[in-house]
Amino acid sequence: MRTCTLDPMTLNDVTDLDTAPFVIEGQGDGAVKVYFESEQNRSEYLAMESHGAAGLSGLNDIFEAMAQNPDTGSIN
Repeated sequence: MRTCTLDPMTLNDVTDLDTAPFVIEGQGDGAVKVYFESEQNRSEYLAMESHGAAGLSGLNDIFEAMAQNPDTGSIN
């Protein structure tokens, strides 16, 4: 598990890790423990809408289609 001590809401470094609120994103070796300066920052972070690949048919399909497109050339 990786550790991030930079509060993503304020971009300040969190120094008191024993008492700081945190969340764990992901699982296993790819998990990241993210610390926050305050419970309010943690709550705001958890309330944010997630943006990303969720709901898409697959980013691999998009990259494959672009790689095969003669106008874009090879991305490999």
